[in-house]
Amino acid sequence: MSSCIQKLESLLSRELSRVVMGAEDSIRALVVALVARGHILVQGVPGLGKTLLAKTLARALGGEFKRVQGTPDLMPSDIIGVHVFDETQRAFVFRPGPLFADVVLMDEINRAGPKTQSALLEAMEERQVSVDRHVFSLPADFLVLATQNPREFEGTYPLPESQLDRFMLRIDIDYPERAAEAGILSRYGGMLTAAQTTMEGVTVLQRSLLDDARAEAEQIHVSEALMGYVLDLANASREHPRLSLGLSTRGALALVKSARIVAGLRGADFATPDDVKEAAVWVIAHRLVLTPESALEEISDSDVVRGLLADTPVPR
Repeated sequence: MSSCIQKLESLLSRELSRVVMGAEDSIRALVVALVARGHILVQGVPGLGKTLLAKTLARALGGEFKRVQGTPDLMPSDIIGVHVFDETQRAFVFRPGPLFADVVLMDEINRAGPKTQSALLEAMEERQVSVDRHVFSLPADFLVLATQNPREFEGTYPLPESQLDRFMLRIDIDYPERAAEAGILSRYGGMLTAAQTTMEGVTVLQRSLLDDARAEAEQIHVSEALMGYVLDLANASREHPRLSLGLSTRGALALVKSARIVAGLRGADFATPDDVKEAAVWVIAHRLVLTPESALEEISDSDVVRGLLADTPVPR
């Protein structure tokens, strides 16, 4: 009999596949982030369906959805909101921006300027925003889905380390396999867009299912030995010669949470080192800062994570 977490993955996979093809490898990572209430960074070169994947996921989750397009002239007030003078009340009234939604798609986040990127820090960590000495709470299940291009195309601003650390995981989308790409050409080769053809067929998942999956994840056991393994990985990253910045404590905590949920996805009631390894690239890679020499040698953050997993002893 399948668990709530497994059922959530099955239903989400069914709904996403109605619109997005070739994203099977990303769905498990999406489930991990949803159950753990983590924010998601989707990375890939232009034209691979990152925005479509994020919009379809947001529709499947239901709730209020807002989309923000990252541009160099986007200001913090454009996404947070602003106080305006209301003639009827004869007072300044706060008009909330698109950040006050259950699911916020920040499309091409690295095209927004550093000032606007920084405006998301408080919202992503504390689920609140501060405006003119007033604090406004965001929805309880506030979720940021951000997309970015990994390469330094003109007009982009690399995300700072503090911003990257607030994304629980990063999903890397690569070019689809030939069969999947042929299916995309066949399905969407007409004059209508993907959203026009099939987005209406996406069913909203039951809210209770996500709550049950979260309650189930809380019951999954993580041993002290496995906690020690996560700490060993964190310490190894901080001392790695290829890195100038290793895994933060927030990142180690995210790795433990992710391992719990990965264990639930295979129907187990306890986490193992293999669960940590499966989640490691999603959780650790984007938090690492490579040394300039490593960047010149074209060593990727994912390569470093795989090396850490290979070199760190696994507990019995």
